[in-house]
Amino acid sequence: MEKPIKENLSSKKDQLEEVEIFIEELENENQREIMTHLHEFILMFADMEPKIRFKIPFYYLHSWVCYLNPIKPDKVELAFVRANELSSSSHVLDFKKRKQIAGITIDSLKSLPKLELALIFQEAILLDETVPYKLRKKGK
Repeated sequence: MEKPIKENLSSKKDQLEEVEIFIEELENENQREIMTHLHEFILMFADMEPKIRFKIPFYYLHSWVCYLNPIKPDKVELAFVRANELSSSSHVLDFKKRKQIAGITIDSLKSLPKLELALIFQEAILLDETVPYKLRKKGK
């Protein structure tokens, strides 16, 4: 029974390293700095598990909570997958014509609204832990 636990820990470590390598290999220094800071910020909350999906870092608990998306030329979007279910997202997050996902585009660490993001993370984590995600199929 020890083997699966060790494999699981190894897998988590590998996924963490994969995300950190992704960030380190970003060509734009500003994006690298923002994503490094956000990556560390996100990992402070709960037991977030980073994984590369769709060629960008996603962060999981029971389901996808958020992702980091480098936006050319030098910005980063921090997007919350279930933003439509969050009450604290309205004034900070932008849905950009999306129905479920909303994010904040960050152009520098100085413009990062840390307090607001911490509140959004707390709510997003509580939502993920208490309300199971229901996959919605596109309507007919």
